[in-house]
Amino acid sequence: MSQKMLTIISWNVNGIRAVHKKDLFLPFIEKYQPDILCVQETKALQGQAEIDLPDYEEYWNSAERKGYSGTAIFTKQKPLSVINGIFPEIAEKFHLADDGYGDPSGEGRVITAEYSDFFIVTVYTPNAKEDLSRLALRHKQWDPAFLAFCKKLEKKKPVLFCGDLNVAHTEDDLANPKENVGKHGFTDEERSGFSNFITAGFVDTFRIFHQGNGFYSWWSYFANARVRNVGWRIDYFLASKSLAPRIHDAFILPEVIGSDHCPVGITIAI
Repeated sequence: MSQKMLTIISWNVNGIRAVHKKDLFLPFIEKYQPDILCVQETKALQGQAEIDLPDYEEYWNSAERKGYSGTAIFTKQKPLSVINGIFPEIAEKFHLADDGYGDPSGEGRVITAEYSDFFIVTVYTPNAKEDLSRLALRHKQWDPAFLAFCKKLEKKKPVLFCGDLNVAHTEDDLANPKENVGKHGFTDEERSGFSNFITAGFVDTFRIFHQGNGFYSWWSYFANARVRNVGWRIDYFLASKSLAPRIHDAFILPEVIGSDHCPVGITIAI
């Protein structure tokens, strides 16, 4: 008997209303038919985009600040439970409200859906900023808090987490590594934060199937970067080690336009 496959896709849409108005969002769903779609940087409240998806349940975690950040999950199968944000005790332990920018836990950056045999978490990781003004928050607070959150979930069942992690982990994950050493998205602090997930037992699913460079999920709007494929791989699916054998493919969809990011995804046996 053949195994049933689940297709899960993650996309930083950089404004869901903008992508929808360009008539790019619904055709994307129609073409790729994800069983679960995780979205980052929605920049909207539920209902503002007037998206009609009768085959999907919708769950939104919008930022308190209008037109900013935000995550959502669209899923054909109703989850057992949905959690918005990081557990309060973890956010408090890592002082997520003390960064001077307002509380990142109020920025709609994390949403979790629980299914029978795993959690799916989507995350929009804070950007360290070009002047690195948010690097300390990222390194000392956000990354360890999010890891602690995923590890706490993992005590109950395996975890898949996906989204815009705002870091290129290795030199293979961006087109021009030497020119970007120490710049936001490629600092030692951000890269070590990612490495801590690997050390904790999470697997970068894309690297199970694809090695080397040239695979990117984000491109600057400047200098024709996307056409020239001068990009960064900053959107990921990481999985608990126990789930890795069930993942049959991991992919990037650079042909999908509408945002400065393109979707990334996996297929997993259920």
